[in-house]
Amino acid sequence: MMLNYKGMMAPSLLIASFVLLIGTSVRAQYSATYLPSNAPKTTENGQTGTNQCGTTASQNSSCQNAYINSVEDFCLWGPPEPNHAVGNDERIVVAWCMKDGTGSRLIPDGTIQGAHFVQTPDFIQITGVGDLTKINVLKGDEGGELDPHGADGNGNPVGGLVFSTAFGALQQVHEWTQFVSDTQFCFRACTGNRATQFCEHIYDVMGCNWNMPASYDAGTFENCKGDSGEPMGLYGGSKFQQGQPVTPPAHHIPSSSSCSKFTSIGNGAVVVAGSSTATSSAANTASVSTTKGSASQTSPPGSTRPTTGSASTPSASQTGNAAMSLRRGSNVELICIALGSFFISFLAGHWSIS
Repeated sequence: MMLNYKGMMAPSLLIASFVLLIGTSVRAQYSATYLPSNAPKTTENGQTGTNQCGTTASQNSSCQNAYINSVEDFCLWGPPEPNHAVGNDERIVVAWCMKDGTGSRLIPDGTIQGAHFVQTPDFIQITGVGDLTKINVLKGDEGGELDPHGADGNGNPVGGLVFSTAFGALQQVHEWTQFVSDTQFCFRACTGNRATQFCEHIYDVMGCNWNMPASYDAGTFENCKGDSGEPMGLYGGSKFQQGQPVTPPAHHIPSSSSCSKFTSIGNGAVVVAGSSTATSSAANTASVSTTKGSASQTSPPGSTRPTTGSASTPSASQTGNAAMSLRRGSNVELICIALGSFFISFLAGHWSIS
């Protein structure tokens, strides 16, 4: 091995080693994949809840598995104790769900006063309004942002997992973001090559309307298909950074169509009002024609949620908490790149490669 500069490793080898380290960090962004049936008890260090939730609902559940499937079958993260601010409890929030069968807490009937579900090529999303004090959000709380990253890469909540059947068979969704206040909520789960862009998690003080422009109308409950629109924070070739002197406006609401409407939703039976073929333009206008009893109604609650895992999915005993270090770590990636640039500049100025 070649040595110089006081017996240290040659810079060419050091650079190669550091590039390998950066590459390893980037590749280690992706977390292990679970199903509810094979998840370990906890998936992150410091997790206060559990990912082994069973199937029986309880209003004292500490389940940290959330689902987003449709307007009548979704969950929200909420504080475990009454009258708590979301920002203070972001690491320990638990799942509150519309449907039984997940082992979570049930969202009380009457909590959700309007909800709009849309499926696009890049994400699924639920937005709406309600009395979220019924899921323990402090009255008057402007809310907070939850995502699978958090300041330390362990997620907010720590160990929180999100699952969906909207993309086919039940699967874990690795990129998601949710805002919830005492009166408004929005929850997006992303897939595909642009998942990190459409589920960006750095705009935590911008709220629902800016991050996820959509319908937030009270009294409306619907499942729709829609366009993806533009990722939050991207404007042409520029990316807005939170805290800059001038904040750009939210993007226009993407167009949606093929909407199935419901008169109400609850944690029991769903009452179908009919369906519509409605298309709202990017300028936020809509034309609606209603047809009763459309075949586009969704499946009965829970009918697509399997009770056993896929044979190709690693078991909890195989993966367990060893997967903790593999959660997405965009902060680690940026630090590694910055340190790499520093060391390469340092070496170039102090060594001659031999």
